[in-house]
Amino acid sequence: MAAAWLTRADGDGPPVTIPRDAAREAAERELSKPAYHENDPSWFMRALNKFWEWVDKLFSAASGAAPGGTVGLLVIVLAVVAVAAALWWRLGAPRRSPTSTAPLFDDRPRSAAEHRAAAEAHAAQGHWNQAVQERMRALVRSLEERALLDPRPGRTADEAATEAARPLPRHADALRAAARDFDDVTYGGRTATPETYQRLTALDTAVERTTPSLAAAPGAPR
Repeated sequence: MAAAWLTRADGDGPPVTIPRDAAREAAERELSKPAYHENDPSWFMRALNKFWEWVDKLFSAASGAAPGGTVGLLVIVLAVVAVAAALWWRLGAPRRSPTSTAPLFDDRPRSAAEHRAAAEAHAAQGHWNQAVQERMRALVRSLEERALLDPRPGRTADEAATEAARPLPRHADALRAAARDFDDVTYGGRTATPETYQRLTALDTAVERTTPSLAAAPGAPR
């Protein structure tokens, strides 16, 4: 069995022999003491160093495969960044898909006239999103005041459009479009335009002047 040779401390007698395995274990125990590791990098630094080593290897491999070496790789990266920036500028930030699960009314009950006044005030200041929201609320509140819709605080814009289409079949498509506009600006991250508001205002006025189909109104005999 291989052994390690150690000189006796007193210099007398033959050297002391220690088996190699025992010497290795003794050395490992000695080196495992905290005093030898006080200046070791933290686990985070070790992980970060491994990460940068991986990135360096990745770029080295990519530059070797790309036409023109490192310069060619840099040109490709810049081209990708330029395309991404152009798409971001052209399409804008990603938008959430509109959802119609939230209620149309989210505050104290107000009359249709109050909602219309709020809509006009927002429109006068160019706040088109808020103007569209308030005008849609005015339209639905007006239908509730005329008993063409049952008052229901948790109703969504889509539900209101679907229910209002029964007594107002001539405006069914416009009501669904108005609900989509409301959802887009309220939940979908879209920006309303003056045209959106004018379209909704015209619908509100037209619905106000339309004689409903009473057979389909709430509470009508069937």
